[in-house]
Amino acid sequence: MGGRLRVFLTQQQDKTLLKLRTADVPQKVKDRAEVIRLNAHGWYVEKIAAHFNWTPQTVRKVLHKWSHLGMEGLWESPGRGALQVWKEEDIEFLKECLKNEPRTYNSL
Repeated sequence: MGGRLRVFLTQQQDKTLLKLRTADVPQKVKDRAEVIRLNAHGWYVEKIAAHFNWTPQTVRKVLHKWSHLGMEGLWESPGRGALQVWKEEDIEFLKECLKNEPRTYNSL
């Protein structure tokens, strides 16, 4: 078991994190906010990890991000994953291939 990791919240921070429960934000953000609130209310890392079915390392990572970044640490960093860049000539090539291909393809 690692050392005791604890965050402390002001009353305003606690209210802000509580409001995220009903806000239109991704579920990951809501879960991270709840992890921070539970820790501030005295829950141990291992107990929070068991509650969310996460590893203790994941809970510690969330708490460390909160300590270093604050509210920004709740959201995913920009640039996650490769961006798809379709050029006009790519679309035209696919259209020509589909015209010449005897099979039918369904796609959204």
